[in-house]
Amino acid sequence: MKTLIIVILLSGLNADNMIEKDLAFRLVRDEMQNSNVPEAFLREVFTHDGIAKHKEIPERFARPYEKKSWEEYRKLFIKESRIVAGERFYLENVDLIQRVVDQYRVDPFIIVSIAGIESNYGSHYKGFTVFNSLYTQIHEMPKRASWASRELAAYLEYCFHDQIDPHILEGSYAGAFGFGQFIPSSFTRFAVDFDEDGVRRPHDWPDVLASISNYLRRNGYVANSSNYERSGDIWKSIWAYNHADNYVMAVLELSEKIRERIDQDKRDN
Repeated sequence: MKTLIIVILLSGLNADNMIEKDLAFRLVRDEMQNSNVPEAFLREVFTHDGIAKHKEIPERFARPYEKKSWEEYRKLFIKESRIVAGERFYLENVDLIQRVVDQYRVDPFIIVSIAGIESNYGSHYKGFTVFNSLYTQIHEMPKRASWASRELAAYLEYCFHDQIDPHILEGSYAGAFGFGQFIPSSFTRFAVDFDEDGVRRPHDWPDVLASISNYLRRNGYVANSSNYERSGDIWKSIWAYNHADNYVMAVLELSEKIRERIDQDKRDN
């Protein structure tokens, strides 16, 4: 019995020693010093069996979509299947979209377009756990370690307060998650509980569409604006969502294609 107790104590000490050597744990703990998340929660999270570093993540950062030429990038998103999916999504959710637009005063087709580009209307939004994505960046990408540690801290704070298992939620290689592909700090700042059920849900369309709209408005989109020029408020707010001109051009063109398709179908019927 004494031997068993000694083995258990030694195992605990070894785990503590291992976690203190983990750069990600140390950086995140420092970031969360002033939060009300207990260190015991962090220690439990950072000793989980599912923790992994993915070599594909640095490789994906080395060849981001946004660095492609406009011609290559456009082919990824401005295609018939995406336009059809956007029209279908709009028609199936038109009442919800109108409620969101009534509150936030943004172009409904901009919202629909962003949802289409970010997650293909909820069908393509994950590949890695959010934890492992950010954990990998801290360990394998020194230039991103500081940013990733702040994002991982924001993510763990969100998980702690909303009682979410940090190792379950999946997202992109960059650490963005949900149908709107928010990074954790943006989710914390801009996500909205539009359906008022007490929780901001990254995979429920009422919250997602309102959160996208709230993000745009709080990043410069002027209510009821029709200024789509490169120097205008709509362009700048979309660019804030993803800092790439290709992304902004794709959002604007896809939104117009969906709008035109719906208008054409109305005329035909």
